[in-house]
Amino acid sequence: MALILQYINDMHIFMDKYGDPRTNPWFLMSSPFPTLLICLSYIYLVKVLGPRFMENRKPYELKNVLIVYNFSQVLFSAWLFYESLMGGWLNHYSLRCQPVDYSDNPIATRMVHACWWYYFSKFTEFFDTIFFVLRKKFDHVSTLHVIHHGVMPMSVWFGVKFTPGGHSTFFGLLNTFVHIVMYSYYMLAAMGPQLRPYLWWKKYLTTLQMVQFVGIMVHAFQLLFIDCDYPRAFVWWIGMHAVMFFFLFKDFYNQSYSKPKVRARSPQPQTTELDEDVQMYKNGALKNGFSNGHTNGLVRARTVLPAGN
Repeated sequence: MALILQYINDMHIFMDKYGDPRTNPWFLMSSPFPTLLICLSYIYLVKVLGPRFMENRKPYELKNVLIVYNFSQVLFSAWLFYESLMGGWLNHYSLRCQPVDYSDNPIATRMVHACWWYYFSKFTEFFDTIFFVLRKKFDHVSTLHVIHHGVMPMSVWFGVKFTPGGHSTFFGLLNTFVHIVMYSYYMLAAMGPQLRPYLWWKKYLTTLQMVQFVGIMVHAFQLLFIDCDYPRAFVWWIGMHAVMFFFLFKDFYNQSYSKPKVRARSPQPQTTELDEDVQMYKNGALKNGFSNGHTNGLVRARTVLPAGN
């Protein structure tokens, strides 16, 4: 026990010495353990406590809740995107090499605040999985899906603690923009089949997500070949995240759009645009355990999609 306490103390000394003093007094930033505890609690909630709570209950109907949730995420993502632009990327940051500005310059401080709120947004995305549980779609609460959502706050915490600003915030800039589009799509899909004619662009949403990861990879790994005052560890961390997500989405895209759909031999029940998305995610990204909450718990899986959709 004494060794453990000594290790924790040494770690706090290290973080106080090398961490950004601007973020150290902020909520959840003085130590990684509160964030770790929240992440572990999330995993226990969606893998153990939630399924146990729902065992003898009917699935909740969350249509209105999901519409409000997705709309809130659209607004939150739009604000984060705007703050990332105004905090540097619009006029002050370089796409080639952007060290972290540790000064109290107003623009630098604005980006630091944007980084913390981006970190906080990772907690709000826990509801993507919670909605699966409340609708008793436990097969979609896969291990890799939960690990992805569970580790993201912890991963971003280190960025806010040591490098709140600079080169790697390009990840957040692109990610918040994609989330604006993504959550807009699922908000519309949750509203019902009457909007189906206007949701023809789902294929291009997946393409946008893959383009995002390619952009992040190129932007991050370029620092391996040029001299830039930015920590190499964070370059690898961000770049490898992008590589993993790109291949997961590529596999989903190939299974969803590159293979011909099989015509059903018997009449199928009427489906919605969201039903089709969920089935494709189940065959693609969710098959690999990764969903990033893209169906927000609205799942009504089908065996096969009708031809011509």
